[in-house]
Amino acid sequence: MENHYEVIIVGAGSMGMAAGYYLAKKGVRTLMIDAFDPPHANGSHSGDTRLIRHACGEGLDYVPLAMRAQELWDDLQTKTSETIFRKTGVLTYGPPQSDFVGRAIEGGRAYDLNIETLSADEINQRWAGISIDDDHVGCYEPDAGVLFSENSIRAFRRLALENGAELKVNAPVQEIEVHGDSARVSTHDASYTSDKLIISGGAWNKRILDDLGLNLKLTPSRRVIAWFNSDDDLYRSDNFPGFFADLTDSVYYGFPCIDGAGLKVGRYDNGEDMAPEYMNREFGVYDKDEGDLRRFLGAQMEQANGRLNVGKVCIFTNTPDEHFIIDKHPEHPHVAIAAGFSGHGYKFSSVVGEILGNLVTEGSTELDISLFSATRPAIQQQSMEKL
Repeated sequence: MENHYEVIIVGAGSMGMAAGYYLAKKGVRTLMIDAFDPPHANGSHSGDTRLIRHACGEGLDYVPLAMRAQELWDDLQTKTSETIFRKTGVLTYGPPQSDFVGRAIEGGRAYDLNIETLSADEINQRWAGISIDDDHVGCYEPDAGVLFSENSIRAFRRLALENGAELKVNAPVQEIEVHGDSARVSTHDASYTSDKLIISGGAWNKRILDDLGLNLKLTPSRRVIAWFNSDDDLYRSDNFPGFFADLTDSVYYGFPCIDGAGLKVGRYDNGEDMAPEYMNREFGVYDKDEGDLRRFLGAQMEQANGRLNVGKVCIFTNTPDEHFIIDKHPEHPHVAIAAGFSGHGYKFSSVVGEILGNLVTEGSTELDISLFSATRPAIQQQSMEKL
């Protein structure tokens, strides 16, 4: 049948496009379907860059994933002329009671990663562009750095197509039917069937999974990022690290100045929960869009608090415990799910793509993904309805 595939991927963004490549590389007949034309500004991958940390403040379970993800990013770099990863180092810092900083240090030590623990004085002396509170502490990873998210998706897309995958763009999915050993996916102008199915629809996952009888707590949230004119001598990428600031009353993250674009900063918390189709994507529509970022820069990185160069809106899709969902559908083991990446998932998208490919071809993965179960109590909205 012309419209039958071994695997259909619904959502060809960060995780879906990576999965498409790894499946196609195995010779699996794969169709990727996306409502837009990735990379695009409507998903969680927009905004040019993402941090990758290996000593993960999210917990020890993430460290093996981060290490494998880095191997895959390095491999992807060998297959493209576009920049995938730039080693800038990443500094994670906050007050001494910060669990996030403590877990980053614990993870670095447990896995014998190249990390340094630094006092506030050591941080302020090493990087003249930063000024943190005297009692704060930090974890510095010199081997971590910046991923170029849109470049990466373009590279995965090209490689997937070169290896035989197909991609339908600007094709919002209208209906998904899951049967005992197959699936049917319908767009506005065609229907496709497959033996296996991957759901990686980003902020649209809630609606998709509800329709498949899996009612999970997934909340899309509006967040902003912005680039500010900054002192290149202090903040350029060969002289200043990426950073994650877990402060007492707020959480910020950012990037050094890359190619003259200015220092980039975003607020990790304090977003507005809303469905993606109703999300206002205009930066500055709320005073806090720029105001929160400037308050952080004024207190911590004053010489990066220059004119606003660019502001953008992005989407987080959050779970209550901020852990991912990477699993097979409990009622349909031929359906794999990647959802709820809660603002810290992009760096893992290479390995998540590999895991998804393994789940639908081998039925399992060698990496421990038990933390990301689709049946854990924290993310259950109500009893799962039978299809």
